[in-house]
Amino acid sequence: MSATPQVMPPAAWWPRCCLIVNGTPRGYTTGMAKNSFLALLRGINVGGNNIIKMDELNTVFCGMGFSNVATYIQSGNVLFDAGGSSTASLQKKIEAVMTERLGTGIRTAVLSADDLRAVVEKKPAGFGEEKDVYRYDVIFMIPPSPWTAAEAAPLVRQREGVDTLYAGAGVLYIRRLTSALSKSYFSKVASSPVYPHITVRNWNTTGKLYGLMGARED
Repeated sequence: MSATPQVMPPAAWWPRCCLIVNGTPRGYTTGMAKNSFLALLRGINVGGNNIIKMDELNTVFCGMGFSNVATYIQSGNVLFDAGGSSTASLQKKIEAVMTERLGTGIRTAVLSADDLRAVVEKKPAGFGEEKDVYRYDVIFMIPPSPWTAAEAAPLVRQREGVDTLYAGAGVLYIRRLTSALSKSYFSKVASSPVYPHITVRNWNTTGKLYGLMGARED
C-alpha cells in the first residue's frame, strides 16, 4: 500500500472508543497495521435474524477492550485494534461475547491486516475486473474447519459455464456469469457441509474493507 500524507479523518468518520478532548479524537491512531484486525461476523442482519445495529455492535466491541473500532455497512464487518493478540484468541473472545449478546452462536472470521492483504493482492488473475460480465464473491473459511479452502472447493457445487471457483489461502473466490445468475448453483452452498464454516462477502465489500484497513497503515 502506498504511503499518503497523514490526514486526520473528519469527525463523522472517527472510530468509536475515542475520547474527544478539545475537538481532537484522543485515542485515534494510525500506523497500527500489525495490531489491526477485521472481524467478519456470520449471519448478522440477514433475513430478519441476529439483528444488531452497527452503533450497538461498535459498543460491544469497545466493551471487549478493543480500540479504533469502526463498522462498515450492516453485514457484520468490524475493524478494530487489539495489541498483542492472535486471530485465534480474538475469534474465541468475539464469538463468546456475541453469542451471549444475541443468544445464539455467532461464528466469526478474524483476519489480520496481512491476511486481508493476501486475500486481495493474491486473488486469481483477472478476478474482479469484468464487473459488467461477472459477479464476484469471496467465501471466507471460519476456523476451526474440517477442511482447508482447497479441500472445501469440491464440496461447493458449480454450474459449468456459469460458476467458476478458485481456492486461495483461507478463502474461496467465486465468479458467476451475470447473464445467467438464475442458473448459478451458488445459492446451493446453503445445503453444503461447508456452509456452517463460511461467511461470504462480495468483492466490492472486500475491496472497501481492504481500503479502510490500508488507511490505518498510512
